[in-house]
Amino acid sequence: MAIRYWMITNRNQTKPGKADNELGSDESNLTFWTSDADGGAAPVKLAQWKKWERAAFTRELSKAALKFPRLPEEKHEDEKHVTLFIHGFNNSSKDALGRYSQICQTMFDGPNGMGLCVLFSWPSDGLKVGYYPDRADARATADELGTVLCDLFDFQIASQEEAMRTGRLTCRAKVSVIAHSMGNYLIQKAMQFAWSRKNQPLLLSLVNQLLMVAADVDNDLFKGGEGIDRADGDAIANLCYRVTALYSGKDATLGLSAGIKHFGKRRLGRSGLDRLVEPPDNVWDIDCTRFFDAVDPSKAHSAYFDVQDTRRLMREILRGTDRTLVESTFR
Repeated sequence: MAIRYWMITNRNQTKPGKADNELGSDESNLTFWTSDADGGAAPVKLAQWKKWERAAFTRELSKAALKFPRLPEEKHEDEKHVTLFIHGFNNSSKDALGRYSQICQTMFDGPNGMGLCVLFSWPSDGLKVGYYPDRADARATADELGTVLCDLFDFQIASQEEAMRTGRLTCRAKVSVIAHSMGNYLIQKAMQFAWSRKNQPLLLSLVNQLLMVAADVDNDLFKGGEGIDRADGDAIANLCYRVTALYSGKDATLGLSAGIKHFGKRRLGRSGLDRLVEPPDNVWDIDCTRFFDAVDPSKAHSAYFDVQDTRRLMREILRGTDRTLVESTFR
């Protein structure tokens, strides 16, 4: 039976070795898991997951990607994806698995699905009062996620070298990332870690499409523009082929983040990119407020995954559809 669900996590285990063992809210070492769960949601109980050593997990993921069809270059938009999903603030492990299941079932499963999705679950505290602890947990996790990106970097370099040596293209899948809410702060710091660790390569597309959904980060993150300032935004712009931020002024959750827990700038996921600075050419944003007419502001922060139109939008962005066509289709 084919593997359906994939997970990397640095959450602790609540009852190791027990049938009711689950992921907790404390930080621990990275662990790697898969589950078949044919026809069902991603299991909450770890007894229904298979644990892998890091290298073996990577091999299995590579084997799964090699089963995707090889397509000619002119059909690259139809290429399957290996996508990393990073959840956001105030997500228990059960919440994270529920959202991950939804994304798999609505965007990645089936013959017309986009490929496979891997959950990166970090120890968000799952508490309404936990904003500052969650931000600290995200920062502490970033280096661990950074090591995963470094592994991916090394794999892609090896694949490119093999292609040059043999004359055969080995890649059958695009690598993409969907980060939600404070998960964007995590990927921001993780990409800086990986970029610095790999001697700050310029314009090497480690990630084809980075989708920043309701990003709880400063909206001037990319203020360096086309210059090389070695800041976090510079790392992201250089490691990604394209970066797309989805935002909505209707997002009451990020309104709270910007107002009560203010870190110096507006939130990217509420206000869009800072219009006073010119971002790099491969960074853009889309206002999704028009899709949320029937959505309560308290639900807008996660509505991107619940509303059919925004799910369609995310699929087109991940496919690599030209931004002009995306904007004309979803205006």
